[in-house]
Amino acid sequence: MDVKGKVVLITGAGQGMGAAEAVAFVAGGAKVVLADVLDDKVQLLARDLGSNATAVHLDVRSTQEWEGAVEAATNRFGRVDVLINNAGILRFTPVDECSDEEWELVTSINLSGAFKGIRAVAPAMKNAGGGSIINVSSTSGLKAFSSVPAYVTSKFGIRGLTKAAALDLAPYNIRVNSIHPGNIQTPMIDGLYQSFTHVPMSRAGHPSEISNLALFLASDASSFSTGAEFVADGGETAGLPALF
Repeated sequence: MDVKGKVVLITGAGQGMGAAEAVAFVAGGAKVVLADVLDDKVQLLARDLGSNATAVHLDVRSTQEWEGAVEAATNRFGRVDVLINNAGILRFTPVDECSDEEWELVTSINLSGAFKGIRAVAPAMKNAGGGSIINVSSTSGLKAFSSVPAYVTSKFGIRGLTKAAALDLAPYNIRVNSIHPGNIQTPMIDGLYQSFTHVPMSRAGHPSEISNLALFLASDASSFSTGAEFVADGGETAGLPALF
């Protein structure tokens, strides 16, 4: 899973899985652009990671800011080889109580943000002769959960977006795949579960376990994989464990 010298743009890099991915890629010899609206967090992490990391402000809902992030990456490191669409938010409201504002906020960040990222990096990846785009979906993109209709819709949408983009970009040697994490130890699930009896492995995943999957998809080790779904959920979507 060699990523040495690759230029990687990661959204939502200020905390959680995005931050863990940034650490893993720099450790693997990649050059990383940390993008987030959490400016203080990404700037601090970029300083900690050294000269192979830089921080940029990016609200993934903004086409203009996406263009700026890609320009910053190419100005600093010469190209973009990998995009990880990691930024996302979660809101809890039953479908009949979900407001227009909440629906549009969640879907604009989780789904439209990923679309705008793909569109923004495609020209740079074409110029570089190829690339890998990794869209972070969820087990909520494989099965529904109650009281999170906007989140579920956005994560199912990422599956379709991934496949559509994979078909359009395959002639340019740009691969597009989706990762579907289960419960991962990040701020997003703080206080959500008292235990993980619904997971056959009886635990939450570690952010590093998603980073390793991202490293695989970013590297040439996954060179024949595109338009595919990669699940890391401790067996959650396989079915209910016997003692649930």
